Amino acid sequence: MSNFDSLKRNRSSLEKLTKAIEATTQTTTESGSREDTRVWQPTVDKAGNGMAIIRFLPAPAVDGEDALPWVRVFSHGFQGPGGWYIENSLTTLNQKDPVSEYNSTLWNSGIEANKDIARKQKRRLNYVANIYVVSDPSNPENEGQIKLFKFGKKIFDKITEAMNPEFADETPVNPFDMWEGANFKLKIRNVEGYRNYDKSEFAEKSALLDGDDAKLEALWKQEHSLKDFLDPKHFKSYEVLKARLDKVLGFEVEVAPKTKAEDVVINKFKEDSSLDEIDAKIANAGSDDDLDYFKSLADQE
Repeated sequence: MSNFDSLKRNRSSLEKLTKAIEATTQTTTESGSREDTRVWQPTVDKAGNGMAIIRFLPAPAVDGEDALPWVRVFSHGFQGPGGWYIENSLTTLNQKDPVSEYNSTLWNSGIEANKDIARKQKRRLNYVANIYVVSDPSNPENEGQIKLFKFGKKIFDKITEAMNPEFADETPVNPFDMWEGANFKLKIRNVEGYRNYDKSEFAEKSALLDGDDAKLEALWKQEHSLKDFLDPKHFKSYEVLKARLDKVLGFEVEVAPKTKAEDVVINKFKEDSSLDEIDAKIANAGSDDDLDYFKSLADQE
């Protein structure tokens, strides 16, 4: 348990958070129940547009003084002839994961069709942080509440840019600072069927709740644990995941041997099984991470 006076006195510096970002990106959701009432999601209209104002909060008291104000969770979401595979990835815990291993094998085949399958089955990255809901026009009952917010790399890039602005005339901002941080104006547009956050931006620096320490301390102590998302209880065992993967893939997937016809893949997927279809819940994660991970696995072979 952290001390509030210590939090205010030793607020997470931009340097500390920047180093944490650098460490995580060098190694470059979902956790908990499917109906987690702690989790806030922005509401969009029929056109797919929406707006809300939130404030990112510092690391929760319950997680200790060395905790970061966010955690990363990797997951997989794709469809095969045997159904959907939607599971947390054990790579979140730095453990072996059957999908990542299979994708590595596909990538190592050197066949473009196999690489396409690996792309469609790649890891999705979600960040989780505590937020204070400043304005939620579609659901005003959420305003003034502390919620968990799951978001992808696009929004995390906005956080990174705020802390490390591109131009010299821009002042760095620690979005997780309750006194000198800034509200985040979340603006959502529907672009080609996917949620787009490009118009989202941070407002000017301002103190949350007018800088009232008593209110801020009460707020801080109500934050939800982020370390809980990394508890192994939220992750199935390798054996269980492997069995599920085999079922989803129909127990019949074979990686084609490398041949001169590199655009040919030998597998026994039914032709009508589409890996292009992405469930809406998975689509929200977007294509936030790239194939560097698979390439690194290939290099290790």
